[in-house]
Amino acid sequence: MAINNWLGVQTEVLKRIHDRTWKPGEIIPRETDLAYEFGCARVTVNRALRALADKGVLDRKRKVGTTVALYPTSKATLKIPLIRKEIQDLGTTYNYKLIRQSTNQTPNEKRLLTHFSINDNLIYIEAIHTSDGKPFVIENRFINQKIVPNFKNQQFEENSPNEWLLANIPYTHGEINFAATNCSVDISTLLDINPGDAVFQVERTTFDKEEVITNVLLTYHKDYRLKASL
Repeated sequence: MAINNWLGVQTEVLKRIHDRTWKPGEIIPRETDLAYEFGCARVTVNRALRALADKGVLDRKRKVGTTVALYPTSKATLKIPLIRKEIQDLGTTYNYKLIRQSTNQTPNEKRLLTHFSINDNLIYIEAIHTSDGKPFVIENRFINQKIVPNFKNQQFEENSPNEWLLANIPYTHGEINFAATNCSVDISTLLDINPGDAVFQVERTTFDKEEVITNVLLTYHKDYRLKASL
């Protein structure tokens, strides 16, 4: 058997795991042995096994070897969505409306003080994104003026901060929280639903190393459904 790329090695390894040639908890052959069998370089085997370990299919430990995971895990990958594209992908017409924009805000909410300092100056933006003219999501966003100093000069009557930030400000990592809540009177008015209706919220914070770039709370219409791939 000759396999000349790591994807081919990965496919063969998965095949042996699925057909129980290699059973859960069992140590698989060493990289050198697999490289000899597949007729490829050891580095090719190493890359394939690392990829499968990242997916939770294999467990790799020094001085022990590589074993088939007893309890394989699937990892969901979530990308920061461009709201306009998310709506257009539904086959509907996108629109956006800026409700309020202000500068030199202080983080006066408990959830904000988890990330920002009380002395930070923040830009606040409230906006609504619509799908075929119907409310889709409300965007409540705080942006660190220290990290994005030119942001306060941006005007968002036409384009959303979601779109501007993704295009202009790189981030190193982020945190995401999901919650269901009963909407307030103000939120229900914007979303055109009844006060107290259950809605889905996503709170997302993005960082540049240790510094917070932005914290956004997205409140979706009660008919929204989140989709992710495993």
